[in-house]
Amino acid sequence: MSAATISSSKWKPSQSSERRGAPAMQSAVPARRGTGPTAIRFTESEPRIQAAKSLGTPEDLEIQVPPDEGGVEFVAEKRREIAAILSGRDDRLLVVVGPCSIHDSNAALDFAGRLADAAWAHTDDLLVVMRVYLEKPRTVLGWRGFINDPRLDGSFEMGEGLRLGRELMVRIMRLGLPVASEFLDTMLGQFYADLVSWGAIGARTVESQVHRDLASGLPMPIGFKNRTDGNVTVAVDAIRAARSAHWLASLSRDGTPTVVGTSGNDEGHLVLRGGTRGTNYSAAAVRSATRLLRKHRLPPYLIVDCSHGNSGRDPARQPAVASSLAARIREGDRTIAGVMMESNLVGGAQDPSRRPLVYGQSVTDPCLAWGDTVPVLADLALAVRARRLALEAIAPVRPTRRR
Repeated sequence: MSAATISSSKWKPSQSSERRGAPAMQSAVPARRGTGPTAIRFTESEPRIQAAKSLGTPEDLEIQVPPDEGGVEFVAEKRREIAAILSGRDDRLLVVVGPCSIHDSNAALDFAGRLADAAWAHTDDLLVVMRVYLEKPRTVLGWRGFINDPRLDGSFEMGEGLRLGRELMVRIMRLGLPVASEFLDTMLGQFYADLVSWGAIGARTVESQVHRDLASGLPMPIGFKNRTDGNVTVAVDAIRAARSAHWLASLSRDGTPTVVGTSGNDEGHLVLRGGTRGTNYSAAAVRSATRLLRKHRLPPYLIVDCSHGNSGRDPARQPAVASSLAARIREGDRTIAGVMMESNLVGGAQDPSRRPLVYGQSVTDPCLAWGDTVPVLADLALAVRARRLALEAIAPVRPTRRR
């Protein structure tokens, strides 16, 4: 499908039907003939394969759920803005915030409507991107995310999960919010990567060669998280690896198995998320990380995750982490280019097997409640303003904005 050519300045996000209380999401176009969950036969040489269903192709899904008019340019514009922040050319702060994982499209859209209002209020100081994480890595077992099991009942209707996930991303973009997602399965990202403005390679996959190869060909800035134990060097190694060209097995848009040659992604960057060894959001930890980046001639700008190891997985600690970062931003620290937070309508988390589920509450990691997230965003915006004034007093020329 050809890219939209209409300028994003002519594309106006919807301000009505996509707000809170929107009706349940429906498929934009009925599934095309021949792309449904058709059973696939296996031979006796594959005794551990019990069942299989046709998934369709990335091209099929894009035809069923295309980006809105102007949406292609919107994504391209936000990717450019994010890259500018992470290279020091834009003095705003990138804020990636949203649910740990998506499990309810309507609750996610409800959250997006509120976040869009906050993003607009702080647009001069923050570039807010919503977490729309459709896959979840598990340490051993557990619910693996919206794509894998969208009904949360073990039915694993992955075709349905991909369709609903893509529909959700399109509807969030209509609100004027760019979306962020983690690329976990190296094939599934083909079905929705065109809608993602910021991507992540997680702490469990940052050492994986195939994920580094994948990142080298992805068309958006990619954040590499430090390893689960807190090791930062492996994430910097991943950034370096992804900057180079690679060859990898992939799918073409029509579903054909393909060998793909990439050109390398020079918009990779570090995400500090703490680990089992402790937190790494302190001034000393950030300085150590930026020294490592400079050692390898990488841009000395990074994102700090207020959740995960940096909060001890206690969402109530996220505002304190953000406050510490805001204090250093006020003092003029430019190396902190972004902040991540896990937030949902309702704080905490619940068991995904619970019935009925609490509307707007995470079924994976516990999240900060929306009401407690709002003042954190405001504090970060004020910190950016203070940093701007402090740096202007030293050097009147500000970084060029790409707005």
